[in-house]
Amino acid sequence: MSTAVKVWQEAVELPTWLTGKQDTHPMFLAHRVYQGSSGAVYPYGVTDTLTGEKVMKTYQALYLENDYLKIMLLPELGGRVHRAWDKIKQRDFVYYNDVVKPALVGLLGPWISGGIEFNWPQHHRPTTFMPVDFTVQAHDNGAQTVWMGEVEPMRGLQVMTGFTLFPDKALLEISAKIYNGNPTPRHFLWWANPAVTGGDGHQSVFPPDVTAVFDHGKRDVSSFPIATGTYYKVDYSAGVDISRYKNIPVPTSYMADKSDYDFVGAYDHDQQGGLLHIADHHVSPGKKQWTWGNC
Repeated sequence: MSTAVKVWQEAVELPTWLTGKQDTHPMFLAHRVYQGSSGAVYPYGVTDTLTGEKVMKTYQALYLENDYLKIMLLPELGGRVHRAWDKIKQRDFVYYNDVVKPALVGLLGPWISGGIEFNWPQHHRPTTFMPVDFTVQAHDNGAQTVWMGEVEPMRGLQVMTGFTLFPDKALLEISAKIYNGNPTPRHFLWWANPAVTGGDGHQSVFPPDVTAVFDHGKRDVSSFPIATGTYYKVDYSAGVDISRYKNIPVPTSYMADKSDYDFVGAYDHDQQGGLLHIADHHVSPGKKQWTWGNC
């Protein structure tokens, strides 16, 4: 019989590279462009410098644990899943970054790799490197949920992301609640960005009805999983399996739409383990992978 899920808060120390200060006089930035979309972030300020200074910093982590999984959450860094440990196979099933070393990738500047990042209302989330609120909810069946969220001032929306572990299941359930307190509709996007370890054994797992993939804005299109033409200026004309990380030499994004299946995932043939994301395709229709390239 499975035991009840444990939940607790614990201080953890992580090597952290410091950023410069956020702009204290936010600008409208009406014409700023960010990754093909608007870079207007008022009333936020932008952080556009990295100091290169490394310190040991203490974070207040939240943990969820059952007989199968141990999940580490960091509400101080955007409410991300920082570590997801498979207790049965003794492996991280998302990429665990044991340092906090931001790069200027996010909409407001600082962004870190690893774990699972949750992006809304625009990518890469404005508060991906900022604290969010949290609370814990216990369930009668022994499950525990950690809710993390914020009221986002760019659109005046509130989001709550829930992370639930059940006593007898080797899965992490992630749910979202989004509220619009405005008198008019607001547009937004919401997507999860899990990181996995690359390597020669890594393979993307897309549904069998995904036979073509495309770049942002459909600027480039390729057959999938066997590419037979040019994609991202790489010659795949010999017929190359681009579901395998080792075969992609340059930073590459590929997306699929209108799949009738509810899953997308990744598998590591060397570790004989992987990650599977399950979501109703009527609500979450897209499948995507981004890779830095096997360079």
